[in-house]
Amino acid sequence: MAEENRFEHIANRLRRGILRGDLAPGSPIKERDNAAEMGVSRTPMREAIRQLANEGLVVLRPSRSPIVADPSWKEISDCMDLVRALELLSGELACAKATDEEIDQIAAIQARMEAESDSIDEIDLFEIDMEFHVAIVRASHNIPLAETHRSLLSRLWRARFLGSRAGRNQDRVFAQHQAILAALRARDAAAFQAELRNHLSILKQQIRQFYQEVEEETA
Repeated sequence: MAEENRFEHIANRLRRGILRGDLAPGSPIKERDNAAEMGVSRTPMREAIRQLANEGLVVLRPSRSPIVADPSWKEISDCMDLVRALELLSGELACAKATDEEIDQIAAIQARMEAESDSIDEIDLFEIDMEFHVAIVRASHNIPLAETHRSLLSRLWRARFLGSRAGRNQDRVFAQHQAILAALRARDAAAFQAELRNHLSILKQQIRQFYQEVEEETA
């Protein structure tokens, strides 16, 4: 396996471990132990950990093992508000600038999500969900917006996964995605933003509820 592919593979394994809760918030990630467990050298392990730190999933510490990030609700809420603003703007731009082929590609992502929802791993399904949102932002044809959105989305990866898993209503999510897609096909920016605002508002409520339940368990 090429060094770059090895590093990406390791980062993906650690990322999934964090999402599943195998690596709990605040727990250390021991470079030597994890490298030995995965049968890899410490160099790609170190690069993978740095990548997760860039995504906000891991916190690096001088002369100590990095730990799994444990952001506060305030941090998550602030990031969610910014992501919502970016996705609303991207929707307005996409309604004006997206090509018919790009819209077809977004529709294909949603069709795959619905077709595979009962047969694939919950993290795989979540990643398709995020791919739907990323594709819409990419269709805005605004590179700085797309780069900023992807960076913030990485920081919200765990919170969005846990929040959506805790309160997931598959039929509702599919209906909301279809409504968002229909507005995009119609090039109706106002309808798109209304549907997306509702979709993300419910998601934020789910994440808030998850944080409240964690706070109650640890109180």
